[in-house]
Amino acid sequence: MLEELSKNYKTDGYVSGIPIISAQQAATHRQQLETAEQSRGNLHYLAKVHTLFRSPYELATLPIVLDIVEQLIGPDILLFNVTYIIKEANAPAHVSWHQDLTYWGLSHDDQVSMWLALSPATEETGCMKMLPGSHTKGHFEHEPTDDKNNVLLQGQTVTGVDENQSVLCPLAPGEASFHHGWTLHASTPNVGSDRRIGLNIQYIAPHVRQTKHDMDTALLVRGEDKYNHFGRDIPATADFDPAAVKRHQELQRLYEETAGSS
Repeated sequence: MLEELSKNYKTDGYVSGIPIISAQQAATHRQQLETAEQSRGNLHYLAKVHTLFRSPYELATLPIVLDIVEQLIGPDILLFNVTYIIKEANAPAHVSWHQDLTYWGLSHDDQVSMWLALSPATEETGCMKMLPGSHTKGHFEHEPTDDKNNVLLQGQTVTGVDENQSVLCPLAPGEASFHHGWTLHASTPNVGSDRRIGLNIQYIAPHVRQTKHDMDTALLVRGEDKYNHFGRDIPATADFDPAAVKRHQELQRLYEETAGSS
């Protein structure tokens, strides 16, 4: 199964509908998130949430996930970022056509993102759509926009994408997609009656480095790091520990500064 998955990923730049956890487990993790939201407020698009909250760290380091990631980028794996991406029901939030690696400042494309569904991600709720094979065509020009409903930090948009060539990637709770950092993808607003909750997790190989500055951080989750290009993130051992919350303020600032500059 892993070899076939790797083959399809190399061809299309993504794979989708991969079972990771059960629907019941997804519901449990969703409940943990929504309980945290009641006391902490909005957690949508918060960078490196695995340093604050045990649930996303647990999901990001599941053996089944790391086995898949190893097939895609090799045996040495750094956990780079973990972020909830949430579309509220009947809300205008959307994600324009873009490539993840455009603004991250990474030196190489040995990177993969997992998008794990904690609620149904359907066409109605605004699931992702991918442009197969677009990862083989290099970097596309992105234009920053002022669209306040665009989830992306700069509203970065690739224009002229042939929608007829795109493929919807619906996910049931507990299923995931994995996509390459140069794969063009987008998603439409959630016009359904339930929240669309996804956990977006980004992994990189240790030889990758940050080109914009020397302050970035990551966490070794499998294999070894012979390069030490990154400072070390501290994974959450408790939920929203005050010391972790204080450290995270700087991590969030740095993320916004890094991804928000060209």
